[in-house]
Amino acid sequence: MTTVTLVGTLLLGSAACSRDTAADAGNDVQAKDSAQATQCPAGMTPKKATGSPIEIGNISSLTGPGTFPESSKAAKAVFDRLNTCGGVGGRPVNFTVEDDQGDPAVAAQAARRLVEQQKVVLNVGSASLLDCAVNASYYAKQKIDSIQGTGVDPVCFNSPNISPVNTGPFTGVTVSLYYASEVLKKQSICRVRLFDVPGFVSAFDDAVTRWEKITGKKLTYAGEIGKSTDDVTPLLLQAKKAGCDAVVIDGVEANGLAVGKAVKANGLTDITWIGLTSYYTANVGKQLGAAGDGLRANSEFEPFSNTESSALSDWRGLMQKNDIPLTSFAEGGYLAATIAQDALVKMDGEVNRKAVTAQLAKLTAYNTPLIGSPYSFGNADRHAPNQSSKFVVLKNGTWTVATKNWVTLPDGS
Repeated sequence: MTTVTLVGTLLLGSAACSRDTAADAGNDVQAKDSAQATQCPAGMTPKKATGSPIEIGNISSLTGPGTFPESSKAAKAVFDRLNTCGGVGGRPVNFTVEDDQGDPAVAAQAARRLVEQQKVVLNVGSASLLDCAVNASYYAKQKIDSIQGTGVDPVCFNSPNISPVNTGPFTGVTVSLYYASEVLKKQSICRVRLFDVPGFVSAFDDAVTRWEKITGKKLTYAGEIGKSTDDVTPLLLQAKKAGCDAVVIDGVEANGLAVGKAVKANGLTDITWIGLTSYYTANVGKQLGAAGDGLRANSEFEPFSNTESSALSDWRGLMQKNDIPLTSFAEGGYLAATIAQDALVKMDGEVNRKAVTAQLAKLTAYNTPLIGSPYSFGNADRHAPNQSSKFVVLKNGTWTVATKNWVTLPDGS
């Protein structure tokens, strides 16, 4: 079985859960909030774009067992608004979304349709389990870039032509360990790996090694699941026996539910448990309720459930206007499209693939309050610009912000 197939098999359950609860997450927040989106991007005024279209693509998982429609919908909302405000030098963006159906062959075909038939100048806001692993080499050969809305597998963060806006699971582990040791000041730091995808294992190991180099510290305990379907309880009990003060634990949304229940059932609430972004869903909060109090999670963006954050005002308003659930996937798509929009409107002359690629090569520091590190594309061999996170904690079934300030890994680490 290929790594791509394994990734899809493992994560589809999480994707399906996230999608099933996305509307609930969005509606819960929307009911409490009346944010208003700006009418036009800064410096622009209402004016319908009528010139020849600029073709932009997106490959996302829209059908199949696991779906991520919020990212592409959010990106489309950004471009639709741009088109009512003059577009790019009078030219509208024609945004084409391809559904990879969670199938590697379909993902490869989709990339070729966009690049060779649609003649897209750029891909924006893609949210797929397969796009990076399947198409990264093809993108490099075709010299086309992708501002990824959701980077999942290691290839997303190790390609010259792909730059994700999210922190990702691997940097997510490093920054979560850093949060435990350097912010919470926990002494005995531990790590439990629940992902059993071969292509992920070495990347997660490297994430731990990176934390060790940054801090000069070592893990007190490291445990790993045998199979993704195994009971997590023995690993949690081993962490307790090892004397762990804080445990960084990964896995999919279902693992978050299992961890929260096992922590409560086995009296392990004296340990600080920190999950990855996959734990940060309305469903986890709803299912655990007060039993999950104290469970923490990494929010790769400004926490979407924070209705008091002014940084989310335009995003929240634009999502509400377009009936898009408020989720981290929607944040990723919105941010990716906003970055692309701002890069395109600054261009002089012809807007074609070569020119857009050259424009992104100059993008070395894009600052936005939605993430804690400047976004960049540039011309490096690999891109993992988002080196920051905020953290959320469960209280009575509701995710609340645990860190007012961003937790950012040291430069050069």
